[in-house]
Amino acid sequence: MRLVTGLVAVFIIVPVLAQTPVQPTNRTEATAIIAEARRIVTPNGVERLEKVRIGGIDQWVSVRGTDRRNPVLVHIHGGPGYVSIPMSWWFSRGWEEYFTVVQWDQRAAGKTHLLTDPATVAPTITMDRMLADAEELIGWTRREFGKEKVFVLGHSWGSYLGLELAKRHPDWMHAYIGVGQLADGPESERRGWRFAMDAATRAADQDAIRELEAIAPYAAPGKQIPLKDLYTQRKWLGEYGGVMAYRNGNTAESYLARLSPDYTDAEIGHVWEGNTFVAPYLLSTVVGLDLSATRKLDCPLILFLGRHDMNVDSAVAAEWFEKVEAPRKQLVWFEHSAHLPMTEEPGKFLLSLVTIARPMAERADD
Repeated sequence: MRLVTGLVAVFIIVPVLAQTPVQPTNRTEATAIIAEARRIVTPNGVERLEKVRIGGIDQWVSVRGTDRRNPVLVHIHGGPGYVSIPMSWWFSRGWEEYFTVVQWDQRAAGKTHLLTDPATVAPTITMDRMLADAEELIGWTRREFGKEKVFVLGHSWGSYLGLELAKRHPDWMHAYIGVGQLADGPESERRGWRFAMDAATRAADQDAIRELEAIAPYAAPGKQIPLKDLYTQRKWLGEYGGVMAYRNGNTAESYLARLSPDYTDAEIGHVWEGNTFVAPYLLSTVVGLDLSATRKLDCPLILFLGRHDMNVDSAVAAEWFEKVEAPRKQLVWFEHSAHLPMTEEPGKFLLSLVTIARPMAERADD
């Protein structure tokens, strides 16, 4: 009789529990779970998200790592304006065990964009100012953590800033790590257009073919690419897997920002406003850059390239890599990635950082 009573009790209780809402039921609860799971709890760790005065304005900087003795890795995001901090809960938690990871929402990007009046900051959005900001950030990082040298990882637009830093300040770096590396911008753009057109033709996608034909000849020599034409090329390039391999577009990455514990509910609704704001000032100039004349670096060079990257053509970057001289250089191919290998293949990305980059700091007693 007791057994029967117990079974009845179980079957009475379970339906009641099934009616209880399963958390998280909202963004605040979800981000709290992520924040607690990735909280730095080690005795010598560092977990900071703060405003730093850079280039005369406050800019948001994130610093995370489990041991302050680890080498410092400064991640310079792409775009211009496509911030990395809000997606880093997904891809960089492992990095933080082996490096002190510094990330930064650049001028007119992400949280930093929300700190400044657009009309005031607009005249300062220049290539020279952005590079000077990057120099100031590296200087602040080296002083703050007592490091003679750091690793600089530049992604996409950030690979322009990173490469310039490597050319100008090789003594600041254990190595420069280029991801989605810009080399010959116009040639990359032309190959991206051809990739999109070929894919659209195979798919008999008449809308894509019509829109791509309308912007031809795309990236014609000696002519700046109109922003509207650039957006058309990017639209179809992404649709056919040139931004994230095997995917239509990059929402699988950008939507990670929605769960970022580093952005408040109010901030996350404006996360890409800086990207939209800054593009007319810099984007056409950036894709028109030809950096392939750089043939010598005085610090080690590492490239992480997605095999399917057509957003910044990885084959063009690899061709440049073969010609450049550096004290040490290494190229790692990510066979199942396009423009975002840190998100698409986070395990291999971490393994590559730990086995290729970190030993350079260890040899320098860092």
